[in-house]
Amino acid sequence: MKFITVRDLRTTPAKIWKDLPEEHEMVITNNGKPIALLTPLNGSDIEDTLSSIRKARASVAISKMQFSSIKNNLLR
Repeated sequence: MKFITVRDLRTTPAKIWKDLPEEHEMVITNNGKPIALLTPLNGSDIEDTLSSIRKARASVAISKMQFSSIKNNLLR
């Protein structure tokens, strides 16, 4: 996975758009911290891609809540 800065995005957008299909995704950073994920889309899969991202985020959130609950019960 390639990391690019906000500055790179502003100064060399054509190169980034050209490289994106080959990279599949790029992480955009600001002051060394990841702030966004850039991924190529086509018109037919936008909703599927967004749905997959939302499901993955929900799954991670549930896992974190479960882990926190287990950890809190073990500490009592």
